[in-house]
Amino acid sequence: MEIRTGGLDHPAVVALLQEHLQGMALLSPPESIHALDLHDLKAAHITFWSAWQDDELVGCAALKQLDDTHGEIKSMRTSSRHRRKGVAAAMLAHIVAEADRRSYRQLSLETGSMQGFEPARRLYARFGFESCGPFADYTEDPNSVFMTRTV
Repeated sequence: MEIRTGGLDHPAVVALLQEHLQGMALLSPPESIHALDLHDLKAAHITFWSAWQDDELVGCAALKQLDDTHGEIKSMRTSSRHRRKGVAAAMLAHIVAEADRRSYRQLSLETGSMQGFEPARRLYARFGFESCGPFADYTEDPNSVFMTRTV
């Protein structure tokens, strides 16, 4: 698997991000969806990666800089054809390594509280993320789980 910076203009990436937003809409009420759209992912304080197996897109993820020492994981998605093959773990390891390289002291995320998000929560826990309260601009939400990892 090759993890590349960028790719937001590639049709396969656009389609995967649309699938991501549609998936969130199926699992969460609109007011609890915090996924970024294509336009928001192009912001200067966000780094986006796409993961490829040969010429096939297998996943994506982004890292949003909240401040000089704190980042947030955004838009983690594995292509439905490649789930349970280690794509998400590879993307998460890549983000954690980048956060370390940037000397972040904290890496946080928001994910859903519903059963459909359980595999993601287990993955984050394997990487040392623990439950926490809302951070940045988030507020308490019964449909959200907030997690963080400190160094």
